[in-house]
Amino acid sequence: MGTDRKVISVKFNQDQGCFTCCMESGIRIYNVEPLVEKAHYDIETVGSVSQCEMLFRTNLLAVVSGGSRPKFADNVLLIYDDFLKKFILDITFPSSIRAVRMRRDKLVVALLNQIHVFSYPTPTQRLFTLETRENYRGLCEVSPLASAEKQLLVFPGHKIGSVQLVDLSCTEMGVSSAPVWIQAHKSEVGCLALNQQGTRLATASYQGTLIRVWDTTSKNLLVELRRGSDPATVYCINFSRDSDYLCCSSDKGTVHIFAIKNTNLNRRISIPSGILGKYGESQWALANFIVPPECACICAFGANSSVIAVCIDGTFHKYVFTADGNCNREAFDVYLDVCDDDEEHFI
Repeated sequence: MGTDRKVISVKFNQDQGCFTCCMESGIRIYNVEPLVEKAHYDIETVGSVSQCEMLFRTNLLAVVSGGSRPKFADNVLLIYDDFLKKFILDITFPSSIRAVRMRRDKLVVALLNQIHVFSYPTPTQRLFTLETRENYRGLCEVSPLASAEKQLLVFPGHKIGSVQLVDLSCTEMGVSSAPVWIQAHKSEVGCLALNQQGTRLATASYQGTLIRVWDTTSKNLLVELRRGSDPATVYCINFSRDSDYLCCSSDKGTVHIFAIKNTNLNRRISIPSGILGKYGESQWALANFIVPPECACICAFGANSSVIAVCIDGTFHKYVFTADGNCNREAFDVYLDVCDDDEEHFI
């Protein structure tokens, strides 16, 4: 793959209906179903980019430079307006930006040891800063829906393996609510996900063998799911829109699909649990499929019991699964070769 076609990162928007593709040559934005390129920003406009967060399907994009030909430093957050075709805001931070998350009323920026929360879009001003443990992966998530039961921000807590929960609806300028946390794992947290409503939290450790699903109100563990027995880096976890299912992807090149409402659908090993110890009691994936070996990808649920995987090698995969565990490929594309839809805005 030529340098201009090298993908640095991919990310779904908040409703998983679109994804951004950050490249050495700029940014591309795609609609998922049908797979269509909706916008294209070249290197002269945005430079090489490491992170791009869409605000649903609005005209606003949060952009962080990276790669070999950056236009800006990696500690500068830029907001690009697709209507105006220009950057309309920049905020400089004391160190490299690890992650950006957007809501319609908040902007969240994760650094190595801090998370900054801003009101957004007008006025854009810092509400508060939270000190964190070293967060190399920039792990933080926000519940996206303004109408959700909970307006949550989650990120790794100070204690190893813990996740801190902050209620964004209770925050005032310079004041945040008392810390609430869940002890999710014994080792470092490796991946986090919230459902759309903010009522469910999924966590994986650096080991990547187990995924745990928590009730964010009671802080109780709802279900423990086994991705595998070998350690793996979990790249992505997502809930289905109705929170009945969960999918995850890892550096093993496999996307796993679990049932979290009707957990009887998940597979179990049919050997007496005393022989296998904890493995015999584990819930294994209801279904799974394999993308190119050891290729990083993100995954999310599409329409009609489908799961989408978008890989950094430029490939797009869609699989349909059934409650009895069948999983079949329905679509495959090289999204980098998909042509522009038209010259209109992607909104």
